Amino acid sequence: MSSNDRPSGQQTKTSATHESAFLKACRREPVPHTPVWFMRQAGRSLPEYLKVREGIAMLDSCMMPELVTEITLQPVRRHKVDAAIYFSDIVVPLKAIGIDLDIKPGVGPVIADPIRTRADLARLRDLTPEDVHYVTEAIGMLTAELGPTPLIGFAGAPFTLASYLVEGGPSRNHERTKAMMYGEPELWADLLDRLAEITGAFLKVQIEAGASAVQLFDSWVGALAPADYRRSVMPASAKVFDAVAPYGVPRIHFGVGTGELLGLMGEAGADVVGVDWRVPMDEGARRVGPGKALQGNLDPAVLFAPTATVEAKVREVLDAAAGLEGHVFNLGHGVMPTTDPDALTRLVEYVHTQTAR
Repeated sequence: MSSNDRPSGQQTKTSATHESAFLKACRREPVPHTPVWFMRQAGRSLPEYLKVREGIAMLDSCMMPELVTEITLQPVRRHKVDAAIYFSDIVVPLKAIGIDLDIKPGVGPVIADPIRTRADLARLRDLTPEDVHYVTEAIGMLTAELGPTPLIGFAGAPFTLASYLVEGGPSRNHERTKAMMYGEPELWADLLDRLAEITGAFLKVQIEAGASAVQLFDSWVGALAPADYRRSVMPASAKVFDAVAPYGVPRIHFGVGTGELLGLMGEAGADVVGVDWRVPMDEGARRVGPGKALQGNLDPAVLFAPTATVEAKVREVLDAAAGLEGHVFNLGHGVMPTTDPDALTRLVEYVHTQTAR
C-alpha cells in the first residue's frame, strides 16, 4: 500500500519496524532469526507487573495509559522478545460502550445483565475512538518507547465476546451460547455482526495509533464443530479482518483447541494462523494450506520442566516448523501465572541462537 492509499490517521511505520524479524516472518519473508513473543507475556508471571498493578483493578489498569505503557514494555525489556503486545483485556471495548461488567479475580469477566433477547442488542452501540481515547494515548507513548520493536494490537473475536455476553461470564460448556446459535440463528447472526463492527472499530483505533500488527483472540471457539464455525462464526470473524485489511498490517488469528478449525480460521482472513500445542507445526501448516504464516506452539506447561527438557521441546517445535513459509515462535496458549520469568528469557535466547541465519 502506498502512503497515498493508506487510510486516514494511519502512521507510516519506520523502516526499522517494517524490517523487524517479527513483521518479516508475518509477511513470509526471510528472517535473521525466528522471532519470538508470548501470549500473556505482559502480566501475572512478572514480579514487576504485580508490583505496579498492586491495588489497581484489572479494568481500571487497562484505562491508564502510563500504566499500560509500563506493563506492555516490561517483557520487552526483560525477555528481549521480538514484539510487544498491547496490554488490555478482550472486554475493554464492551466496557467502553457502556456494558455493565467487571473482571472478578479468579473468575474472569462477569456481565451484570447478559445479552439474551433481540431487545438486548440495542445496548451494543457503535464504538468510537473517543470511547477508548486512553488506547490511542497509550499506543502513542508505546511506539515512541519501542523504537524498532513492533507493537501488536489486541482484540477478542466476536464468538468469544458473544459467549461472555450470553452466558454472563466464563462457561465450561457454553450451553446458552450454543442454544442461541442453534435455536435462534437470526438473533445470533445479528449479535455477532454487531460485535464484529465493535471489534473492527477497536482494532482500527489501535492501528491508526501505531500498532504494526493485530491479533484476534477467539479463546472459546474450539468448542465448535467445523460446520458450525463456517456457518455461524466465520462471517463475523471475516468481517473483522476485512475491516482492517486496507491498513496492510499483518492479521493474526488464534484460538484454543482449534486443531479442527485451522483451515477455516485462515480462510476467515488471517495472514498468520496461531496453532496451539495439540497440533504439530508441520501438520498445522498442512491444515491451514499455503499462503499463510504460522505462529506457535510450545506447550506452556513445558516451561515448568528443567532447562534441558525445555530446550529439547523447543527444538521439536523448531524442527516441525523448519519448512514453513513464515514462523513466529510462541506458546500454544498464554504464559501461566506461576511460570519462572527466567525460563522465558532463556527460551527467547535459545530460539534466537538456534535459528540465527
